[in-house]
Amino acid sequence: MHRIGVLALDGVLPFELGIPARIFGAARDAAGRPLYTVATCSPGGGQVRTAADFDIAVPHDATLLGAVDTVVITPSHTLGPIREEGRLPAQLSAALAGIRPGTRIVAICTAAFVLAAAGLLDDRRATTHWRDADDLQRLFTRTRVDPDVLFVEDGDILTSAGVAAGIDLCLHLVRRDHGSQVANEVARTCVVPPWRDGGQAQYVRRPVPDPRGPGTAATQAWALEHLAEPLSLADLAAHAHMSVRTFSRRFREETGSTPGQWLVRQRVDLARHQLETTDWPVDLVARRSGLGTGASLRTHLHAAIGVSPQTYRRTFRPTSPS
Repeated sequence: MHRIGVLALDGVLPFELGIPARIFGAARDAAGRPLYTVATCSPGGGQVRTAADFDIAVPHDATLLGAVDTVVITPSHTLGPIREEGRLPAQLSAALAGIRPGTRIVAICTAAFVLAAAGLLDDRRATTHWRDADDLQRLFTRTRVDPDVLFVEDGDILTSAGVAAGIDLCLHLVRRDHGSQVANEVARTCVVPPWRDGGQAQYVRRPVPDPRGPGTAATQAWALEHLAEPLSLADLAAHAHMSVRTFSRRFREETGSTPGQWLVRQRVDLARHQLETTDWPVDLVARRSGLGTGASLRTHLHAAIGVSPQTYRRTFRPTSPS
């Protein structure tokens, strides 16, 4: 039987802490026998503070991690020196050092910071919650952070995006260990989809530029009000009272992308909003967001977030119950 050890840190998020026991605990073979055991520990054993209004009693200390096949580290809101300096506290460093070579190690959400601080994500691809991806990349430059995906598997190290993406990752492990039939049955038991299309990019909200800001901010705000219209580079430069060359240079410096790339991204965001809030046909959404045709919308939306307009609408605009 595959042994799972879950590491809970002070400040742990209770929802994420419960994911491994719920998903792996629901996995059964054809005879109904459990396929995993799940046990929870903390670096020192005993009581653990949570991010909610209660504490939890943890029966095991970190020696558990040296006796399991998979270690799952759950996220915490109080990572302290890990988030600030990229440094592991001595007790946590000792706990991770006790993990046997060859053990599969999983980090849910911001627990990726723990693995990175331990050097386990050096020269590896990883992900975390989209709000924290930039911080992870800035603090740990040797980690290749992918902010768009729900989870990443890089050898025996796996990381997930935020919150429910931990469910996606644990289901992936069940699927990899025992096949789709077992994973699908776990998903049915837990009333969750066995697989979610796309990545976490579809859940990201991008900030709107302040028209009072310097440089090209006013033109960016103006363009957002005219996305359904044809907007050329010359139109944008004229609004900013700059030459095309100067505007292009300033725009890239301020946004990190070309005006054309930025316009496509904003039009996709507008189309997403319309898919969420209206019943308009896809072709009408495409026209009113400035993307032209339904085919163009499908191409750009899939390139941006990995799903079709219909799939996106089903996710974010559920139908009313009959």
